[in-house]
Order: sequence, then structure tokens, then C-alpha cells
Amino acid sequence: MKVLVVDDEKDVQILFEQRFRKEIRTKEIEFVFAFSGEEALGYLNGHDHEAVLILSDINMPGMSGLDLLGHIKQKYHQPPPVVMMITAYGDKENYETAMKLGADDFLTKPVEFTMLKEKLKAIQ
Repeated sequence: MKVLVVDDEKDVQILFEQRFRKEIRTKEIEFVFAFSGEEALGYLNGHDHEAVLILSDINMPGMSGLDLLGHIKQKYHQPPPVVMMITAYGDKENYETAMKLGADDFLTKPVEFTMLKEKLKAIQ
């Protein structure tokens, strides 16, 4: 399964690579990282239907994760990727907006990686 992680914090890449070391080694999961919404859209435009799951931070400079979510749900239909939003601010407004735009799940930081692994297994 290919997972696109979108977050402006570059240390997220190291964190995911550490927490999913076994799954990466066995090629169960392949991670691709984008550090802005714009970079994520560029990746998706060049790799149509490769990302099965997108994990996106909401609060990023430039294009927010919610803006990215709107673009993804409008453009990518066959098959639609699963999009999980991640934010340090678990407020009701962000949650409701994400759900209206078509988010498949909403996670708060710090991410509980054991729970995330279970959610990923359910998608495979």
C-alpha cells in the first residue's frame, strides 16, 4: 500500500519511518512524503491512483490540508483515495469542515501509531 503523508514539519518523515520500520522493510507499506499541499497535488498529478491513503496535516502554510482535501475529493474519483486528516487542534470546526469535504477519518496529534496501524490494516 502506498501512503502519501503531507505535513509541513519535515521531522514527520523520520517519525513515520521509525514507527513503520518493519512494514517498510517487508514492503507492506510504502511512504511518500510531501511537505506542502501544493507539493502533494503535484505528486498526485504525476502519480495518478498510486496513493491508496493520504494522511494530511490541516494547518500548513500556503494550501491548508482542508484545501488539499477539497481538491483531492473533487478530482480523484476512480478509485478515490482514503484521506485521513491530522491536526494538533482537534476543534469541532476543523472536524466538521473536514467531514463535509469528504475526509474518511480525523486524527489528532500526537498520532497514536498503534491505532493508525490498525486503521491501515483495515484499508488493505
